[in-house]
Amino acid sequence: MPRTASTVGGLTRAVGRSLGIVVLVVAAVTALGPLLWTLTTSLRTPAESFTNPPQWLPLHPDFSNYAAVFEQIPIGRFFLNSVIVTLLIVAGQTVTCMLSGYAFAMLKFPGRNAIFFAFLATMMVPLQTIIIPVFVIVRYMGLSDSLGSLVIPALGSAFGTFLMRQYFLQMPKELGEAATIDGASYFQVFSLVYARMAGPAIATLAILNFSGFWAEFYRPLIFLQTQDNYTLPLGLVGLQGNLGTGSISVVLAGVVLAMIPSVLLFIFAQRYFIEGITAGSFR
Repeated sequence: MPRTASTVGGLTRAVGRSLGIVVLVVAAVTALGPLLWTLTTSLRTPAESFTNPPQWLPLHPDFSNYAAVFEQIPIGRFFLNSVIVTLLIVAGQTVTCMLSGYAFAMLKFPGRNAIFFAFLATMMVPLQTIIIPVFVIVRYMGLSDSLGSLVIPALGSAFGTFLMRQYFLQMPKELGEAATIDGASYFQVFSLVYARMAGPAIATLAILNFSGFWAEFYRPLIFLQTQDNYTLPLGLVGLQGNLGTGSISVVLAGVVLAMIPSVLLFIFAQRYFIEGITAGSFR
């Protein structure tokens, strides 16, 4: 009987693992399917893009679609604008979220929990409901139709603060107490002790912010009017042509070019991303 129960238990675990693998494979195919279709369609001629049934692999790859992207829009200018905006937001949010997350995790002050939960409540407010007040404030600041209109309002983040706070809560407070006894100030304890230990959380926040703001379309559409100030997602709209008469293959070639920085960043920093997400999920 014990041997039979052990055999049944082993079989159950094997079936469970097999089902888990099947579910993961299905999920991966579902997630990667649109990406593969985008890549393959960018290598087809417009006539091949709408064949029925669709062909996942182009019979005659056409790399001229990528050259057409550079001919039809100033993609270099758009790319530079996106780099400036995204890097400034990533750097700004990293600093502000580290400071606020450290304060909520390590410092004691009246109303700390109430302020923190009120801060988190802002995550429940959709951007669309506050875009008009933000636009008015940006206009009065003299930042209309400028890259600053995208950077300044995005320098703070409730999610980033929450992520950094959860990570700082994992760290032993004894380290800070020892540094304080040695004469370190609050800022020195933060910068010389805890900030240096928060590498995975910083990498996670930077990757999430880079991916999100690199692909952002809504705010640039509202705040920017001059083509020279367009970011890459907004500039790619020009590939559609008048009334959407542009080549879908050229449009998707531009999309593939726009995805490259985010994909490369995740490939090279995924270890820190996974470590930061895992460590910040438990107390």
